[in-house]
Parts: sequence; structure tokens; C-alpha cells
Amino acid sequence: MEGFDQLAKQYEPMIHKIISSLNIYKNKEDYYHIGLVGLWEAAEAFNPEKGEFTNYAYSYVKGQILNEMNRNNRFAERSIHQKEEYWETIEETNADQPLELEFLLSYCQGLTEKETKWVVYSCIDFLTVREIAEKENVSLSAVKQWRNGAKRKLKEQMMEIVD
Repeated sequence: MEGFDQLAKQYEPMIHKIISSLNIYKNKEDYYHIGLVGLWEAAEAFNPEKGEFTNYAYSYVKGQILNEMNRNNRFAERSIHQKEEYWETIEETNADQPLELEFLLSYCQGLTEKETKWVVYSCIDFLTVREIAEKENVSLSAVKQWRNGAKRKLKEQMMEIVD
């Protein structure tokens, strides 16, 4: 590995020059790392009979960085990121899900009120045990008891349906 450390130190300016020539200004450290990996791969695959290592390394490293840029650009083109204003206009999700809530509550027959709260908070609001405990001003162990009771009763109900 000492050999590669020396090689990396020797070709570090070349990698930075490639990054600069490609006008990369975001995520420079990531591209530098990709350049180092490319340098290592070039060193492994180099055939001295075909030319100088410096030329080969330059082409290989630049190719690896360009490939990564293309992958990142394709990902950015295919991804949609909403602006912050969009998320501020979204209303409470429960108001948009009356059927989901009604459907979920149909399975909660035979559960206590607290067990039903756990089911709704977990399945509709996607809250954790800790978040439910904070919202209901109870201990974590209380919410865990609600969860265990609800799971046990729901499982029993499902087993009755299957049988």
C-alpha cells in the first residue's frame, strides 16, 4: 500500500487539475476520491508495452470522473425536488385520508382506546414510540404496552379470519 500512497501523492496535482478543467465546484472531495480510485485502477491495469503511465493515468482518471459526472447529472435530471414553498402548502394528511383511517379503524374492533391510538399514530402519522409518548404525555413503556396489546389482539383477529 505504501507504493500507492506515494503514487497518489505524486499524481494529486494531476487529479486536482482534471477537476479544475472540468469546472467541478461542488463535491470536489467526492470527485477527488473518485480520481484516486481511478488512479489505483489505472495502476492495476497499466501495460507498460502500450505507452507511458502518465498519459494512461490521465485518460483513465478523467474518464472515471466524467462517468461519475454523467451518473450524477442523469440522477439530477430524473429526480424532482420540490421547493420549500410547496411543502408549506401541504395540509394535514389525515384530512386527505378519511377512507384509510376508516379502513384502519375497522380492524381496531376489540382494541382499547389506547391501543387504537397506537395503531393510528403508527400507521397513519408514522410516529415512533417516543413521539407517541411525547404527544400523549406518557412513558415509553406505556406506549410499548399499547403496542404489544394491539399487536397481540390484531394477530389473534387475523388468525380467526384465516381459520
